[in-house]
Amino acid sequence: MASASPNAEESPVDKYDGSDAGSAPASLEDPWYDVPVDHWGDWDGDAAGEPVAVPPPRAAPGDRTDEVYLAVQRSPEFREVRSQYRRFVVPAAVAFLGWYLAYVIAATAAPGLMARQVAGAVNVALLAGLGQFATTFLLTWAYARHARLRRDQAALDLRWDVTMQTRRDSNL
Repeated sequence: MASASPNAEESPVDKYDGSDAGSAPASLEDPWYDVPVDHWGDWDGDAAGEPVAVPPPRAAPGDRTDEVYLAVQRSPEFREVRSQYRRFVVPAAVAFLGWYLAYVIAATAAPGLMARQVAGAVNVALLAGLGQFATTFLLTWAYARHARLRRDQAALDLRWDVTMQTRRDSNL
């Protein structure tokens, strides 16, 4: 924190009062956004209520980026990565949604069952609710493990191929 003493050296952050909203001191400028954008922050449109039209990025002459991405999308390697993803996600999502709906339906349709004491103040509803949390963490762990073991390397290889092809095409 800045010292209250008048002789204390202040940092540029302490000196900046934010009164000039259009610019910040050089020490506070974000180096990652060094190119100003005309429509930055115009999420709701202009003053007349019209949406701001953001022009699509222009492709350089001879740019084959679209062709490269379409070729990768049609490749058997990409299809295999997507297939492995779907083989895990669809059954897991259906099972988890079914488990969640069973919990909600049981809580509304069978309150006597959910209120049944298991041990002391712990009842079936409390155990089922804790089970929801446990299965959420278990599913997250299983998804991360599945991705790491079955998809990540193939996806990184595809990404590397695309990067190299688009870089090579842009250097022509």
